[in-house]
Amino acid sequence: MNTSPTILSTKKLSAAQKELLLNTGLGFVEYEAITIELLEITVKHTIQNAIFTSKNAVKAIKSVGMIISNCFCVGDNTKKLLEENGLNVVETAQNASDLAKIIIKKYKNDSFLFFCGNLRRDELPDLLKQNNVEVKEQIVYKTQLKSNKFTRSFDGILFFSPSGIQSYTSENKIGKSISFCIGNTTASEAKKHTDNIIVANKPTVENVIVQAVKHFTKNK
Repeated sequence: MNTSPTILSTKKLSAAQKELLLNTGLGFVEYEAITIELLEITVKHTIQNAIFTSKNAVKAIKSVGMIISNCFCVGDNTKKLLEENGLNVVETAQNASDLAKIIIKKYKNDSFLFFCGNLRRDELPDLLKQNNVEVKEQIVYKTQLKSNKFTRSFDGILFFSPSGIQSYTSENKIGKSISFCIGNTTASEAKKHTDNIIVANKPTVENVIVQAVKHFTKNK
């Protein structure tokens, strides 16, 4: 009888990401907990300072051809995508709260445009407004939750966003599963359902997978 731990990924993984799971002896199931719809953007003027907390926002604006002088972003992958599109990244942080703190400390007198999704978290805009930093928001993509009822439990669940957790828990309980979270913001959402949480060292899909593999192969 196969008693190997099984992991559920709440997003479909690329071939390279699945490679990290090959030959580990772990069972693996994947599905898309959310879908992203990029919206049409009407902002076409020059922007001095833009904030991006996800790659989806970068994907939404990249075909518009707007001129952005300075980009402030969350995560190395978001930074990489901005730079691949010829944009100048002046500050990067590992989460939205840390990025807000950098802006408050070093750029308090500047004004910002925050490109975000419809389910964006409050931490960054709230912190900036509380510290009198001028910030406007432009919703450039829509996140839709895709509920999916599972008739089985999993030893570990990989979560990559708070909305992914909201989607999963709309039809399922986390129960005794270990929640592997891409960052502290996602972990905060997981805390509403479980204390059994492991947060990735870096906010990348690959690191979430590595944490799960390490945990289950170490505890075999």
